[in-house]
Amino acid sequence: MGDPRRLKKKFKKPKHPFQKDRIKEELEFLGKYGLRNKREYWKMRTILGNWRHIARQSRTLSKEQAVEVQQTLIKKLNRLGIIGSEAEFEDVLLLSVEDVLKRRLQTLVYEKGLASTIYQARQYITHGHIQVKGKKINAPSYIVKKEEEKLIDFAPNSPISATKEKS
Repeated sequence: MGDPRRLKKKFKKPKHPFQKDRIKEELEFLGKYGLRNKREYWKMRTILGNWRHIARQSRTLSKEQAVEVQQTLIKKLNRLGIIGSEAEFEDVLLLSVEDVLKRRLQTLVYEKGLASTIYQARQYITHGHIQVKGKKINAPSYIVKKEEEKLIDFAPNSPISATKEKS
């Protein structure tokens, strides 16, 4: 008997496996954001695609339903810090993968200066040295909400936090 949980794919592979420009673009993002493999990039791209799909789909709904769906989506993206508070609904369709990648815990740990490189940030997270809102998070791909951004810090029992406080 199989696993009772439904496991769905979290990403879509590119339709054409070998396109020089796409591969080059993916590799640039892998290096810039310290991703482990292209699958991580594809996941973020799929998340963005899903939001954009909801946005496009909402245009076909009745006026009241469309407004409700659009407000919900904008509220969610605003809470995640992907779009600003005064963003219009059209801005959802203008989002890029980079906007999503910038909200990953790994990127924010590096940008806050808790790690000297993007790869070190990833290592700190996976080894349990980083906490968000007092909770240890060991997934570098965690999308940080706007209000949690200021609460990213070293875990209190981490040996790294002790060395950073001394210096």
